[in-house]
Amino acid sequence: MAHDEQPVEGDLPRPNLSGFARGTSAVDVARRVLVRVEAGAYATLALSGELERTRLAEPGRSLCTELVYGSLRRQVRLDRSLAALAPRGLDNLDPQVRALLRLGAYQLLFMRIPPPVAVSQVVQAITQLRGPGLGGFANALLRRLAREGEAPLPALPAPETKDSLFVDALAARHGLARFLVADVLAQLGREGAADLCASLETAAPVWLRLNPLRGDRDQALAALASEAIEVEPGPQALTLPEAVRITSGHPFGGTAYGEGWFTAQDLGAQLVARLLLADTEQGPLALPPGALLDACTGVGGKATHLSALTQNQRELDAVDASSRKLELCRDHAHRLGCQRISTVEVDLLDRERLAGRLRPSYAAILLDAPCSGVGVLRRHPEARRRLNRPMIQELAAIQRQILANLASHVAPGGVLVYAVCSFLAAEGSEQAAELLRQRPDFRLLPPRGSLWQGLTDGQTGALHTFPHLHAADGFYAVRFQRSL
Repeated sequence: MAHDEQPVEGDLPRPNLSGFARGTSAVDVARRVLVRVEAGAYATLALSGELERTRLAEPGRSLCTELVYGSLRRQVRLDRSLAALAPRGLDNLDPQVRALLRLGAYQLLFMRIPPPVAVSQVVQAITQLRGPGLGGFANALLRRLAREGEAPLPALPAPETKDSLFVDALAARHGLARFLVADVLAQLGREGAADLCASLETAAPVWLRLNPLRGDRDQALAALASEAIEVEPGPQALTLPEAVRITSGHPFGGTAYGEGWFTAQDLGAQLVARLLLADTEQGPLALPPGALLDACTGVGGKATHLSALTQNQRELDAVDASSRKLELCRDHAHRLGCQRISTVEVDLLDRERLAGRLRPSYAAILLDAPCSGVGVLRRHPEARRRLNRPMIQELAAIQRQILANLASHVAPGGVLVYAVCSFLAAEGSEQAAELLRQRPDFRLLPPRGSLWQGLTDGQTGALHTFPHLHAADGFYAVRFQRSL
C-alpha cells in the first residue's frame, strides 16, 4: 500500500468565503460525503466522487473539502461540544442531521464563518430534510454553541500520575485508540505524545517533488511561478533539493503538472526513497549490477522518484496487486519522463507466483508495506475510528510474510528498505527485528550524512518522521544489506 498520493486539501490557504451566504451547495455536498463515511466509505473517494458528480465550482470545492476533512479530524471534539448542549445527546439523531450539526459546529468553532451564516444554512438544510421541529432544535443548539463555545477538553493528569491515566485522558481528548496512544507515549514521552496526538487534528501540508528528469530546480520553480503557484522549501534540517511545500495556488490542473515538472509526494515518502540510495559509513552506496524493485508501488510515487534519483540508469520493476494503480503508475511514469519502469501485477503474498513474475534478484528493493496508516491519519481522518488491535495483528502478519518473500530476491551485496506509514512498533521496529532473527545474512545499513541527523535513531539507523516534528506524514523505514 503506497501512500504517496495526497488529497490536495492539505495546508493550502483556507477557501475564499466571499459570497458564501448566497448558497449552501458546499455544505450539502459535504453532508452527503460525511453520511457516506459514517456508513463505511473512505473520505477521499467519497469526496472526489461527490465533487465529480455535482461539478461544484471554486470556491465551493475548496470550502467543501475543508468542511469534510476538518469535521472528520475534529469529530470527537464537535460531538463532545454538541452533546454537552443537547439533553438527549446525538445518538438518537439520524445520520443526515448528525452530519449537518457537525458541519455547523465545525464552522462555528474552527472557521471564520460568521455565526449567523453558519447557523442559518444548517438550520435551513435540516428543516428541508426533516421538518421544522428538528430545524428549531438545530437552531437553538447551534446558537447556544455560538455563544458558549467549545466544551472543555478532558484534562491531562498531573506529571506524577500513572501513565495509564495519561493514556486514558489523551485517548479521550482526541478520539484515538488507547493502544495507539500507549505506543506513542513509550516512544515520545508525555509531551511528545500530546503534541503528536494534537497534530493529527490539523491539516496535512501538500508537498511537491520537483522532477530533475525535466530540468533543474530553477526551471521547475519558474514553471510553478508562471502559474501563480507559490512554494517554500522544507525545514532547514530536512531540505531536499526536490521537495517544496505549497503555500498558495492550485498546481494539479495546469501545464506545469501536465509537462511533468513535479508530482505530489509527501516529504516523509520522499525521504523513504532517498534512504534506499543514501550514503553509508564507507561513502556512497555501491550497489551490485541489476534492476531495482518498488514493491507495493501504488500509483508509483516512489518508483518515479527512484527513477529520477538514478537518472533512468537502472531498470525498475513497479509491483502491485492492483491493475488500476499500475495503470496510474504508467501514466505518471510517462508524464515524468521515467523511461525504464516496467509494471508487474502480482500479489506479494503469493510466493509461488512471485518466483515466476519477479526477477531472481534485484540490486535494491523498496517495500512500502500494507499498514494501518496511522502516520497519515491527517489525510484519512475517518480511519481513526476503525483502528483496533486485531487489525494491527493481521497487518503485522502480512508484513512479515511479504518481507520474508522479498528478502529472497535481494542480490548478494544488495539492499532492502522496509517502510510503513505508521509509528506503531508492531508494524515497524518489531518487523525489522524479526527479519534480522530469521535472516542472519542480512544486517542493518544505516544512512550517513547531515540529512539523516535527528531523523534516524542511533541504535538501528531507522528513519522516523512525525507530523508534529517534521511537517511530514509519520513514516518508519529501515535499510538492510544482504551479505555477499
